[in-house]
Amino acid sequence: VQLQASGGGLVQAGGSLRLSCAVSGLTTSDSFFGWFRQAPGKERDFVAQIAWRAGTTRYRDSLKGRFRISRDSAESTVYLQMNNLKPEDTAVYYCASSAGAISTAAEPDNWGQGTQVTVSS
Repeated sequence: VQLQASGGGLVQAGGSLRLSCAVSGLTTSDSFFGWFRQAPGKERDFVAQIAWRAGTTRYRDSLKGRFRISRDSAESTVYLQMNNLKPEDTAVYYCASSAGAISTAAEPDNWGQGTQVTVSS
């Protein structure tokens, strides 16, 4: 599986961004896709997960209600809609895939390149 993330940028606090992760080489729909983020000097943290087949989702508790993960099977793309962004959301965001459920950065089998999100105050 190859993953290509895009959509990052500079946004003011309170603004929104939508990240995209283009998926190729997917051979089974029994896969999980996730978004992680890593701020400078910090660990890579789980943001959200979606099951490709069922579309069921799970989020980092602190981000529920502001972030939304989705997938478009026809476009082979996973999205992360981020609303009401805060300066503390500033990080490099990574998409990832796994044969099983994802909750930590140790679990994905594949990673996309990161996309920088910067939120100004």
